[in-house]
Amino acid sequence: METKTGTRQGAVDGYLLADFPWYGLDQAFTGPRWLGTVGASADGTVEHGSLGHGDAPSLKAEAGDPELQRFAVVVTVAERPLRRDGTGILEATSVSSAAWLAGSGLLSATWPTHMDRSLRQDWLDQQTAAAWDLADDLSGPGWSSLTLPVDGEPTPFHYRESEYGWVLAGAAKGVHLGAYGRGMSAYGLALQAIPDLSAYGG
Repeated sequence: METKTGTRQGAVDGYLLADFPWYGLDQAFTGPRWLGTVGASADGTVEHGSLGHGDAPSLKAEAGDPELQRFAVVVTVAERPLRRDGTGILEATSVSSAAWLAGSGLLSATWPTHMDRSLRQDWLDQQTAAAWDLADDLSGPGWSSLTLPVDGEPTPFHYRESEYGWVLAGAAKGVHLGAYGRGMSAYGLALQAIPDLSAYGG
């Protein structure tokens, strides 16, 4: 079981406690950068987290039309074997783990706000199940191939688009990488390890 630290200070602390590098967009991206959330296992080990770029996604009316927001969020997942924590056995992480986190992240940021409230949870449950199935079948027809620079090296990714945005997943040294976005093309992105989180408010 994992817990998430959602407050600003909690997120900063979580990032600093990680034993793996965090990835974000490279220096060619000059827009706003912000901290996402960090996921940790029951024993406090940081397992994954995200760094945001562009508009911070918001479903609140005062944030304007969600469909006009432009953002790309990079998800970093530690490469872990099958292991135990305080609650039992945790599965090994994989590129599918990154794909799942990216897919569910996109859903949480872009679900249709015009939908009747009574239908939203059913819709979210259905879409979440679909995202899980897609993440579990990266070689299936739901994905195409995309090559992006990671630390300057051409790196293959699994890529898919939907009416809500795009999701991609791949790997770098010691981590699995996912990303999701809307309003920003994935094709022009380049990722790199972020040595200093100060640009993200860290």
